[in-house]
Amino acid sequence: MSTVGDLLKIKGSQVLTTYEDNSIADAVAVLVEHNIGSLIVMDREHNIAGIITERDIMRISHRKKKECFETKVGEVMTPHDRLVVGLVEDTLDYIMKVMTQNKIRHVPIIDKDRLLGMLSIGDVVKARLDAVQTENHYLRDYLGDKYPA
Repeated sequence: MSTVGDLLKIKGSQVLTTYEDNSIADAVAVLVEHNIGSLIVMDREHNIAGIITERDIMRISHRKKKECFETKVGEVMTPHDRLVVGLVEDTLDYIMKVMTQNKIRHVPIIDKDRLLGMLSIGDVVKARLDAVQTENHYLRDYLGDKYPA
């Protein structure tokens, strides 16, 4: 497995969303219920409007204290025009580099503004770790003469 598309085939394509006019309290409820760290934000025409993450919510809660939960998601989210996205043909190494350089933990995967899935840094690291462990296993077997010559 070396591409985003390969990983999405295994992980699945379900992406949880919220709307830009929903409250932060609504978004937090979904994040907590599903134990996730971000939501894609949609407008009422079902287009991608942006992304909201745990970090966004922490920032607004620090600034607005109690009133933060009444704030609309659209006021806090990273908007569509600043969204860092991946493509199905991107390699996992490339996506890891993009996440690291941009200091982000979630990347929506799109194709012509169509949302195909979402990858977290945990998804990518686990996939790379699995690949390294498999390669290690076969190299040990090869070096240990477990394959007939």
